Amino acid sequence: MANPFTPAAAFVAGLFSLEGRVALVTGASNGIGRRMASTLARAGAKVALVARREAELQAAAREITAEGGTALPLARDLMDLSSHEALIAEITAQVGAPDIVVNAAGVNLRKPAEDYTPEQWTYTLTLNLSVPFFLARAAVPGMIARGGGNIVNLASLQTYRAFTNGIAYGASKGGVGQLTRAMAEAWSRHGITANAIQPGFFPTELTAPVFANPDVSAHHARMTAIGRNGALADLDGATVFLASRASAYITGQILGVDGGYTAK
Repeated sequence: MANPFTPAAAFVAGLFSLEGRVALVTGASNGIGRRMASTLARAGAKVALVARREAELQAAAREITAEGGTALPLARDLMDLSSHEALIAEITAQVGAPDIVVNAAGVNLRKPAEDYTPEQWTYTLTLNLSVPFFLARAAVPGMIARGGGNIVNLASLQTYRAFTNGIAYGASKGGVGQLTRAMAEAWSRHGITANAIQPGFFPTELTAPVFANPDVSAHHARMTAIGRNGALADLDGATVFLASRASAYITGQILGVDGGYTAK
């Protein structure tokens, strides 16, 4: 019987396998973060799942372990920026130093510009922009010690354009685009790549108001080149690619996974 593990398959596996890697995923209790955590685990990484909601986080971890993966659920409030170094130390002690960091936690309050309070503005900018920086920075020494790493941020269609009632979210996601480039400039010389995935419209908690309105959902589907909104599985390939050595010479880039929304 022929060996099913052909040289071609071995080559592909070598590029994309995450065996022996440790991934930290924020926002891992639901939506895009949860899907990305599951995808990284299926590719072989041990995954630390971080979010605030304990029950959802535990459920996500159980799904990963049921498939044979390794998941460490940690219910934490990342808004305490001074706590990130302790979080990295805790993960390192339990499953190893993270050499993949996925910043998927985020919030979109969807309010008119005139209705934002200073507290709401600060909350949005802190969670969407400050947390990714301080968390990644806390992980960098461990990445350097392991010989490099991969940072994957979550950009947005609003990194490039404005949407109604999105002023704080848009400002934060515009910042994520530049943060990603600045991270690449600061850390890629150490073997750490920093890139971002820019999703189109996917059905998640964050986009529930969009998908609750059939007309709005259909409008966004028409805005794509493919003709439909995203399914979470559409993110799997980009997630593994940007976390693996397949993207070793790609840094400071924003990869659109939007069905061609930004191409039109």
